[in-house]
Amino acid sequence: MEGLPKGYRPNVGVCLINSEDQIFVASRLNVPGAWQMPQGGIEDGEEPKSAAIRELQEETGIISAEIIAEVHNWLTYDFPPAVKAKVSRLWGGEWHGQAQKWFLMRLTKDDSEVNLANGEVDPEFAEWKWANPEEVIEQAVDYKRPTYEEVIRTFKPYFQGNDISAKCKSTKW
Repeated sequence: MEGLPKGYRPNVGVCLINSEDQIFVASRLNVPGAWQMPQGGIEDGEEPKSAAIRELQEETGIISAEIIAEVHNWLTYDFPPAVKAKVSRLWGGEWHGQAQKWFLMRLTKDDSEVNLANGEVDPEFAEWKWANPEEVIEQAVDYKRPTYEEVIRTFKPYFQGNDISAKCKSTKW
């Protein structure tokens, strides 16, 4: 994948917003109290945009969402030592951390589609909520916080009550 930093696992992240510009976050089953936006690995031969749509559906059950924007460069974060050892064992290979392509998506129906189990063999999340951008950053695990700050900073022009649908029509995405 073009521009992918060496030693980082290719990954996508989804900043899903609702009609009130609140962001979807869920708490991890294996790290109680750690809230995050949906994210996951890019499979071999998969385009980041397709991976983002797939990951959103797998992790949340949501299929009614449209892509508004994307972060054009890879954003990286490094794993702390304990996490690095665990993910190297789970995923195979020696990863410094993850390189992520982030997508801003808007929920196009109500949140009744949310289903964290969604047929997954191993669901990742215990519970979910809508949060404001500041909460999303505050409640993220420390090592992901700078990435979340960058994601929110990049996508914030599309929030704040701006008419995103009008912006999409006037901008080619």
